[in-house]
Amino acid sequence: MSQEFVIEAFPRDDQGRGASRRLRREERKIPAIVYGGDKEAVSISIWHNELKKALENEAFFSHVLTIDLNGKKESVILKDLQRHPYKPLLTHADFLRVDKDHEIHVNVPLHFLNEESAPAIKLQGGVANHQITEVEVICLPQNLPEFIEVDMATVEMDQVVHLSDLKLPKDVKIAALLQGEDHDLPVVAVHKPRGAKVDDAEEGEEGEEGEDKE
Repeated sequence: MSQEFVIEAFPRDDQGRGASRRLRREERKIPAIVYGGDKEAVSISIWHNELKKALENEAFFSHVLTIDLNGKKESVILKDLQRHPYKPLLTHADFLRVDKDHEIHVNVPLHFLNEESAPAIKLQGGVANHQITEVEVICLPQNLPEFIEVDMATVEMDQVVHLSDLKLPKDVKIAALLQGEDHDLPVVAVHKPRGAKVDDAEEGEEGEEGEDKE
């Protein structure tokens, strides 16, 4: 994990919808909570625009973050985020404490490499059909990957890449695979567009007809 995200936080004593609205309107902050571990949950507030800007970085969702509350720092992950139903505003955030000795469950994005240059796509006219774009992993906080790569360079026409085909960093597990083979979900497949398949079939039939006439 090459990046570090530090979130400045402030104690929050006022509770309720009215207090949350005042917080957002007057101070440009949003309510949040830090929970988990062997400690009690702590209500905090954080800068709205600072969090919104951090969320523009995909890595923020799959990183161990640092909450700085009056100089006291805690390691957390973003567990839940609430948004306004129609305004571009954040309304609440939940952060889960983590420690280096306990595994965490985090959704990590998939990065598809060499897709446009894959022979099945570039030369044979195939199209990649992405079934999932992120996957839940289990690992210790220090082993949390920012993303998982899916190399498409050798994927052939009509081939399906499953979760079990992904190359994982050391000491990282995919949660779904721990539930059995039935949960080995498809990740991406390469197929010819439906119209192209019909055209190929018609060309094949025309070729056969020509041979029959000869």
